[in-house]
Amino acid sequence: MKYDHILVRYGELTLKGTNRKRFTNVLKENVIQSLRSLEGTRVKCERDRMFISLFEEANVNEVMNRLTKIFGIKSISPVFKTTQNLEDIKQLCVSLAKDFANGDTFKIDVKRVDKSFSLDTYQLQRELGGVILKSVDHLKVDVKRPTHNIKVEVRKEGVYIYTKVIDGAGGLPTGTGGKTLLQLSGGIDSPVAGMEMMKRGVKIEAIHFHSPPFTSEKAKDKVIELTRILSERVGPIKLHIVPFTALQKQINKSVHPRYTMTTTRRMMLRVTDIILERIGANAIVNGENLGQVASQTLKSMYAINDVTSTPILRPLISLDKEDIIKKAKEIGTFEVSIQPYEDCCTIFTPKNPVTEPDFDKVVKYESVFNFDDLVQEAADNVETIEINKDYKTEKDKSTDALIDELF
Repeated sequence: MKYDHILVRYGELTLKGTNRKRFTNVLKENVIQSLRSLEGTRVKCERDRMFISLFEEANVNEVMNRLTKIFGIKSISPVFKTTQNLEDIKQLCVSLAKDFANGDTFKIDVKRVDKSFSLDTYQLQRELGGVILKSVDHLKVDVKRPTHNIKVEVRKEGVYIYTKVIDGAGGLPTGTGGKTLLQLSGGIDSPVAGMEMMKRGVKIEAIHFHSPPFTSEKAKDKVIELTRILSERVGPIKLHIVPFTALQKQINKSVHPRYTMTTTRRMMLRVTDIILERIGANAIVNGENLGQVASQTLKSMYAINDVTSTPILRPLISLDKEDIIKKAKEIGTFEVSIQPYEDCCTIFTPKNPVTEPDFDKVVKYESVFNFDDLVQEAADNVETIEINKDYKTEKDKSTDALIDELF
């Protein structure tokens, strides 16, 4: 038997009261966007559920794979739809039960959304349980710990029957919570921070600071790949690549060695602020984790944040590193993040960076050179790339072209 629908549950969206329709409409558009390249689907959005119709040409496994990555979806179930005719419902339940293994147990769980249906919940449970026991002699009922839970939802347009509930990504639909600019370094933490914010309905664009020739094109490709992985969940993401070499060289020339990391972070924030205003974002996101490195102590954060009045969101601030690594593995960014291609912060890290910078000293060291022109120059020469799940780097494109030529 081939599934003909997928039932989508909203989860947290059900708590949104008068705003609920806006959230479900955004989720519907996100689902349509995600499934657009697949054949054989049609999306129908209702107040408490969404239903994906599956036609003959639909790739059911790929549809489900994409749906489980969409924020705002609590869970999904592949289902069979039939009419409200009792005999049709019985026949479908028996057909499902015949595929259960010898010795398995089952229970019937009825949700009667259409209260005008001729049988009440308990009557329908008894009817369906009885016909299965009569028709499939190798099964028994177990209402506490069944091997299979046959769920039956009775609605006005028909009856949906299923046995599987598959967890979704949860959270809120991307696009319902405003726009942020993610500082994407290429390490383990920042992609996880971006994913955590997208899960709360926030749309992101990303900014990366690139310092050739001190950082390689492979480091840049690494960040592009991280952005591509993030885009699998939410659609295209814009990545802004900032040429940071001139600024970084001047920082290392003008600022006391122990304070170069503090000033580097401050200059990054100044450039980020300019880009943020251009794209109309509302906040900055980063992967900072309290106490993890010298620039992430409270005193360092205080000194660094002084250059901006923009809210800075740190969704990983209190997590253990092991928890962040676990999340990175779950979302598929970990193996890319640990590739040995260093970013500009790593390349220029001083031997003994100050962990509790004196704010007056920070201002004093930076005052020997006017960084304004270099900050503006970096912001004016940003390279912006729109990346989706199918994006390929120039290296990938060259490899594809070579393969086409050979074969």
